[in-house]
Amino acid sequence: MASRLRLRSFAKINLDLRVLNKRTDGYHELRTIFQTISLADTLDLDYQPGRTRIDIKSNLNIPDNLVVRAADGVLKATRRTGRLGFVLQKRIPLGGGLGGGSSNAAAVLLALPLLLRKPLSIEKLMELAAGLGSDVPFFLLGGTALGLGRGTELYPLPDIPARPALLIAPGIHVSTSDAYAQLGRALTTGPPTPTIDSFQSVAWRIANASPSEDWGLVNDFESVVFGRHPQLKSIKGKLLRLGARPALMSGSGSSLFGIFPSRQLRDRAVESFRKEFTKDKVYSVTMVSRARYRALWRRQLAAPMESKVWPPQDRYAE
Repeated sequence: MASRLRLRSFAKINLDLRVLNKRTDGYHELRTIFQTISLADTLDLDYQPGRTRIDIKSNLNIPDNLVVRAADGVLKATRRTGRLGFVLQKRIPLGGGLGGGSSNAAAVLLALPLLLRKPLSIEKLMELAAGLGSDVPFFLLGGTALGLGRGTELYPLPDIPARPALLIAPGIHVSTSDAYAQLGRALTTGPPTPTIDSFQSVAWRIANASPSEDWGLVNDFESVVFGRHPQLKSIKGKLLRLGARPALMSGSGSSLFGIFPSRQLRDRAVESFRKEFTKDKVYSVTMVSRARYRALWRRQLAAPMESKVWPPQDRYAE
């Protein structure tokens, strides 16, 4: 019997991002605070029993799409076979530091086991997610979360209010590997203490519901990326002038966001930026709390809303 699902796959921003020392495995030690936002892709999933075949259609050509790799990982982990067809409608800009590809992959990890009626534990899903990319595990949880190590070691933070925000995706290509290289972090055994102290202060202020203008957010990549792309620095300055508190680049760029104290101020900023950028580069968004994220996922997976079990479980699972 064929099974179909339509999924919304949400973007993220990094509320704070510190790059510490380079690690022996080639990655960098990070400290970050992730936050899901309302901007989302749409992913249609069709499953039919039979010999394994995975096909994907998308409005954008994405080589080595993580959706295919995630689906292959789930089939192997559940020891199932079948024909999988995906139709991906991308709305989250590519390469903007918003985690769109990682979110798509996490959507498959959450949804496919239920279609197969073979649920996987959160530990197994986290293992599969970490093998796909550093941002993928976060999208299994959603809301506001502290990310350590590569960003895969996650600790939930209290949800922050659903404040109005504005996202600008100017479409400037920023090379993540070049950005890391320009930061020049050395291979060391311990993280810089002043950076850790500063990051801890930000995490405490967010966790204790301090006003967003007092968070003191930092993105270490801004120091090098703004030097190469001064337009991004100008966008951040304009967000601040229009009342955003705070405004920051997400990830290694090139998207920037501003959080506003009122919808009125945010909407006024939208009008101003749309005189400069096309509609597909200016997005009105809100923060998506962990509670709302999980409720949305239960709804689209037709899982019991009253259940406290996560990830969502099909009541008919084997």
